Order: sequence, then C-alpha cells, then structure tokens
Amino acid sequence: MKDNNNLLTQTLADVEHVKVHGRTTGCLAPLTLFWTGSALELNLTGTELWVEIEADYDLYEPWICMEINGVPVSRQMVTGGRRWIPLFRGMSADKVKNIRVITEVQAMSGDPACLFQIHAVKYDGTCLPVQEQPYKIEFIGDSITSGEGAIGAKEEEDWLPVWFSAVQNYTAMTARSLNAEYRVISQSGWGVLTGWDNNPQMNIPQYYEQVCGLLAGERNEALGARTAYHFEAWQPDAVVVNLGTNDGGAFYSPGWRNPVSGEIHKQRLNEDGTFNSDDLAAFEQAACNFLIKLRQKNTHAHIVWAYGMLSIPMMPAIYRAVDAYVRLTGDRKVSVFQLPNMTEDTMGARSHPGVKAHEKAAEALTGYLKELLA
Repeated sequence: MKDNNNLLTQTLADVEHVKVHGRTTGCLAPLTLFWTGSALELNLTGTELWVEIEADYDLYEPWICMEINGVPVSRQMVTGGRRWIPLFRGMSADKVKNIRVITEVQAMSGDPACLFQIHAVKYDGTCLPVQEQPYKIEFIGDSITSGEGAIGAKEEEDWLPVWFSAVQNYTAMTARSLNAEYRVISQSGWGVLTGWDNNPQMNIPQYYEQVCGLLAGERNEALGARTAYHFEAWQPDAVVVNLGTNDGGAFYSPGWRNPVSGEIHKQRLNEDGTFNSDDLAAFEQAACNFLIKLRQKNTHAHIVWAYGMLSIPMMPAIYRAVDAYVRLTGDRKVSVFQLPNMTEDTMGARSHPGVKAHEKAAEALTGYLKELLA
C-alpha cells in the first residue's frame, strides 16, 4: 500500500529481503529484538525510509542506533508506544543504501516491561538482498560486553540505559574488522557461577540454551524469550567468552541471602586476602561445565575465553578451568586470550571501559581471531 508521498508500506513479514541480527524466535510479525547488538538490516534503493517501532518499559527505556552504510548517523531513546521514525529522506534514488537499526541496550532482566519491536517499513525504492558475511561470531559476557559505560563522561555514575552502547563496543568493532556477522549474549553484573553480589541465579550458563531466558514476565514468555534456541540455524565460527569479572568481584562483596530458603551464598576470602580454594574450585568447575555446553551447541567453533579489561584476578582459575576441559575432552579448539586492561585514559562512564578501551580490546582480539579463523 502506498501513501500520499508515494511510499510503499509493508510489514516486515512481507518485505522480500530482511536480515535480522541477534537471537530471536524467527517471528517477523512483529520482530522482537531482545539482546544488545540485535538489529534489522536492509539493502534498498530510494530516497526515503521510515520504520514503525513499538517500545515499552517501567524502568529502563530502550535506546537504538541507526547506521547508513556502516556509519552511525543517529542515536535515540525510544519512549513508550508505537510510532513511525524516519531513517533517511532526500537521498539519491538509484544508490543502494545499507541500513541497520540496532538495539543499543542489553536485555533488561531487571525490567520485565522492557520491550522493543519493529512492525513495518515504508519506502519508495526497491529492497535488495543483504550480502552474507564470511564469518559468524558469538560474544558472551557481562557489563563489558553489554557496553556499559562505553558512552558517557567519567563522572557519570547513575545506572542508566543511556550509558550503554552496542556500537561503541569491542564486539561490534571486532566483527566489523573481521567482516563477520555477530550475536551477543550479555548481562551486567552476571558471571559464570555467580553475580557480582554472590547471587547464584545471576549466571549466564543456565540461560544459554534459551532465546533470552533471563527475561522475566508473562509478556516475555509469550514472545518466546524462554523457548529453546535453535543452534543449528546459526553456527558460529568463533565463540568469545568474556566472563569472570563479576565472579571475582563476588569475593569482595557481602553474602547474598536467598529470600525463600534463607540460605546465604558467599565467595570467601582467606584471612590473608587470597581466594578460598574451595570457592575457586567451584568457579573452575562451573567454567568447565560451560565449555562442555558451548561445545555441544557449537560443534565446529573456536572457543576463546577472552578476559581482562577490568583487571585479571580470575585469570589463573580460568586457565585451570580451560586446561581441565581440554584434558577431559581432548578438544584443542579452546584457548584463553588476555584483553588489554582499561587505563585512566581509556575509562568511560561508571568506572567501566570507554570507547578507547573497547577499541584497544577489539584491535587485540581481531588479530588473535584472524589467526584462528585463517
């Protein structure tokens, strides 16, 4: 259907060539984007393009970035409701534009009402196929991988969606350098065994096999967030795990009390300030078990445990966990890579890595992955 401006309006399900990035259920009516870095990508001619979006939230509003031909041209908060937003107008009609609408904010486990959907597009050109990229990479991590603090001044300390960025992020930078399609599974404060506050429910591995199982609420369940993820449909060439920072932080945080059972969980320090050996062993076992799960679901991928950026207290334990996994399985496509540490010069908001730190991490990781993927 064309409007008064001669723009063709189509639901996403009716558009011939649509590329979706990030874990989804496959539904295009509408398309729900759950994870940070998830995106709608189009190649099209024409002078004008609008996208119909819908958002909701109680606490943490979605933010999106719009890219044209690989360059960010706008970034905005998405307030509640359903509306049309313009991506461009007045451009040369015959030139093909590569367009991406990217979710900048992580899946908000702390706000069951948080929602971002794309319903339809309207444009005056032709939609063309999106070229497949030679590699696929999955990134798994915490606040660093969610891009918390990648945008914003150093003095910013409020925990707000505005300080998150999927684009000014080592994941997007690495993927761009390798010409790779990528997906991100990340959550601020979460770990392999426990979250930063010793909460054992805040661990990524228990939700890894679901589309986006860490999201709560009836609506997210109805949208398919907790359904089984179809790994066979998207097999990565590399899986990059950047976890352990919050597991290490838990040793210095108070114990977490289970509100139902009253049980207290705590990663303990010895009297001399070193990590308790039993608690370290529990972390190592959790990391080894996660590697087993990752290999079961990603049969040919190189698995790289990339750790650093916010110091490396858990590095010895990560090495031991990877060594234990290799001895157990004989799998030689698993390795450890140390990311460059954040400095005062590369710090961003909320005492997290800023864009300079992400650039340095991406540069180092790109070089390492190039060797593996070659």
